[in-house]
Amino acid sequence: MNAAIYARYSSDNQREESIDAQIRAATDFAKQNGYTIVKTYTDHAKTATSDNRPGFQEMFKEIDSGLFEAIIIHKLDRFSRDRYDSAIYRQKLRKQNIQLISVLERFDNSPESVVLESVLEGFAEYYSKNLSREVKKGMCENAYQCKHTGGIPPLGYNVGPDRRYVINEAEAEAVTLIFESFAAGYGYKKICAQLKINGYKSKKGKDFTPTSLHDILRNEKYTGVYIFNRTVSKVNGLRNNHASKAEEDIIRIPGGMPAIISKELFSAVRKKMGKNKLNAQNKAIETYLLSGKLFCGECGATMVGHTSNNSGRNKTKYSSYHCGHRYRTKNCSNKPVNRNEIEKIALQNLRQKLSSQSTIEHLADSIIAHYQKIHSGVNRDIELAHKQQKDIEKKIQNIVSAIANGTFSATLTTALESLESEKAVITATLKSLQQRKSNDMLSRAAIVDYLSQDIGSLENKKPDDLKKIIQTYVEKVVVYEERVEVFLFFFVHTNGGGDPCQTLR
Repeated sequence: MNAAIYARYSSDNQREESIDAQIRAATDFAKQNGYTIVKTYTDHAKTATSDNRPGFQEMFKEIDSGLFEAIIIHKLDRFSRDRYDSAIYRQKLRKQNIQLISVLERFDNSPESVVLESVLEGFAEYYSKNLSREVKKGMCENAYQCKHTGGIPPLGYNVGPDRRYVINEAEAEAVTLIFESFAAGYGYKKICAQLKINGYKSKKGKDFTPTSLHDILRNEKYTGVYIFNRTVSKVNGLRNNHASKAEEDIIRIPGGMPAIISKELFSAVRKKMGKNKLNAQNKAIETYLLSGKLFCGECGATMVGHTSNNSGRNKTKYSSYHCGHRYRTKNCSNKPVNRNEIEKIALQNLRQKLSSQSTIEHLADSIIAHYQKIHSGVNRDIELAHKQQKDIEKKIQNIVSAIANGTFSATLTTALESLESEKAVITATLKSLQQRKSNDMLSRAAIVDYLSQDIGSLENKKPDDLKKIIQTYVEKVVVYEERVEVFLFFFVHTNGGGDPCQTLR
């Protein structure tokens, strides 16, 4: 029987060597009980209270591939310390007829084993939650004393012998430069370039990035305020460092650590960041559906979106597309076109063409043909696996025949065991490829249904969805002084032109 090994260690007083110990124990168990190990999944310094573990998730993505029929773990708590997660994932294993085997906890299908497993999982969950509470309690005590509670200290600080923050003078120079440059009006990229020229590096010894600067500029600790428990708890294993808890839950101690910048400078930077954020939000409100798809028919240049807030007596917002060449050089006669009007024409043309059942059928055929082309690599992998399987079987048969004819040696036995192991891996790989091919097969009827729904209610779709649809189906839209032509993918246009639409002017 083919089996996979799953090994994990968390950061609570465990060492990375425990991964190797778990794998050794599981491998020995497999040999003693007739299992062939075909793959090993590991998670380093990952807690079992969450299923957000790369190795764990990779393993469950492959449970329907036929690669293995059992998963061997050292103990149940390596699999999960959350009974809800454990129940869900074990149900997934049962649906695929995959056994979960614990090396140290031998269970059968008796009612007693079921109860025992539940108890052990409950203990593991209780241990994890209790450990978390105790750790948090100790961290809060340290926080009230303004001590470092773990992790990498902020840029500009080191942790002293008493676990309180002390200023790292070299790094503090970089912090001061970042705040003063931003307050003076310099952008993130220019500040990053200046830091690099001056030889400053991040806490991890890397070049600064706009994201790292943003986090530094938001950090109130640089004014001397000690802060703990600000970030919200993990959701689905993920933590959002930009989201804060309620103010009453945050430990905030003014003067709890040495200041690097003044409160006045921090306040000025915060106001400037707020203003930049508001400007970015205002700019992002307008979504130009035809960006990159709209071209000037008079000079061939790309037409670009433009919004004016000062048009007319009432200062109303006016959005349009301008010929890029005319906008830069004034050397094109093509005038700007109203954004809403040209986008409406493109969408009407799209709906008219794709509402035809024959067109949708043609599109489905094209998509299926393209899909088969880009997935031809799977067929080649299957052919190669078949060839490797036959070669190994031939070698095995030769050794078996030699042994049957009286030629026996330890070398032949070792070679036979190695070939049998290779055959098991190749066979499992072949099953995985065939399963992938089966899962990836697209139904033509499903494609037709999808295409029909995709453009069936354009008026109800959000701007971002409409833009994706246009990017998918529209090749280009050409605007002349007197007419508009819309070119759609998959369509053959007469005389090399697009479909003429109503004039804009």
